[in-house]
Amino acid sequence: MNRNDHRPQGASVNRREFLSTAIAASAVVGLGSATSSANNNTPNGVTFSFGTYGMKSMSTEDAIRTVAEIGYDGIEIAARADWDAAPARMPKPRRNQVRSLLTDSGLRLTALMEHLFPVKDEAEHQAGLARLRDVAQLGHDLSPHAPPLIQTVLGGGTWEDQKAMFLDRLSDWAKLAEETETVIAIKPHRGGGMSQPLEAVWLIQQLDNTPWIRMVYDYSHYAFRDLSVAKTVETALPYTAHIAIKDTLKTDKGFQFVLPGESKSFDYADLFRRFYTGGYRADICCEVSGMVSGQAGYDPIAAAKSCYANIAPQFARANVPRRSR
Repeated sequence: MNRNDHRPQGASVNRREFLSTAIAASAVVGLGSATSSANNNTPNGVTFSFGTYGMKSMSTEDAIRTVAEIGYDGIEIAARADWDAAPARMPKPRRNQVRSLLTDSGLRLTALMEHLFPVKDEAEHQAGLARLRDVAQLGHDLSPHAPPLIQTVLGGGTWEDQKAMFLDRLSDWAKLAEETETVIAIKPHRGGGMSQPLEAVWLIQQLDNTPWIRMVYDYSHYAFRDLSVAKTVETALPYTAHIAIKDTLKTDKGFQFVLPGESKSFDYADLFRRFYTGGYRADICCEVSGMVSGQAGYDPIAAAKSCYANIAPQFARANVPRRSR
C-alpha cells in the first residue's frame, strides 16, 4: 500500500479528482494514503529534508538555496503568521519566484509548518479556518503538482479536558482539508493537550479515519516517558504522514532538545528501518527546536550542515533509499 500519495485512499474518483491526479501522485501521507500499490505508483525511497523553523533569520529564498546546496532532498517551510513565508508576506509575484526557485533547486516542498490550535471560541475558530485555507493555498501556489501537507501541534491543556473540543474542531479542519486537497498533519507534543500517538490515532479514528487528517511522528516528544520506539511506531505507522526528528537529552530539570544526531544516543537507523519496512515512503525532516535556535550565537547554516552530517549516513545504515532530486 502506498503511504506517500496526497490523494487519500478510499476517495471516489470523480471529475475533480481526475483533474487533480498530478497533485495526488506525490502526496505525503501515511498508511491511509491514496493510491494502492496495485497501481504501481509507490515511490522508491523517502525524502530527507530540513525545516526553515530553524532558519527564522534567513529569507525563504536564501533558506531554499542553502538547504539545496547542503544536499537535502526536500524542505519544510515555516508558514506561521510571524514568519517570512507567512501567506500575508507572500504576494503572487513572490510566490511565483519561490516556486521557480524550488523547481530549479530540485527540492521537494514536503510540508508547511503552522502553529495553529483548535479553540472553543467560535469567532477564533472561524479565523483559524481562514488561516488554514490561506496556508493551503500557499502550498498549492508553491508546489501545484505536489502540494505539501500542513503540520501543526494542537496546543496545551490536558487530554481529558481537551479531547472533545479537539474532535469537534478537527471535524471542520477535515472538511477544509478535503475541500482544499491539502492534508493536515497533527503533531503530538510533549506537555501538550495531545502528547502521544495513541491520542492522535483516537482523534483520527473518531473522524472515521479521514485521510485528510493524519499525524506527525516525532520521537523527541515521547522520549523518557515510557513510550518505546517500537510501540510508538507500531501505533503511529498507519496514520503517519510526516516524520520530524531531533534529539532529546534528559536533564535535572526534565529534558532538553538538541540537534538531530547531536546526542549520539538515539538509533535513527532503527527508526527509519521500522517505518520503511512498514511501508512509509514520505519525508523525514530535521527540525531545530526553539531551545536550540533561541540560544545566543546560533547559526542556522551551521545547524543545517550538522544535521545533514549526523543523519545522512543513517539512511545507508538502515538500508532505506533516498529519492534523488
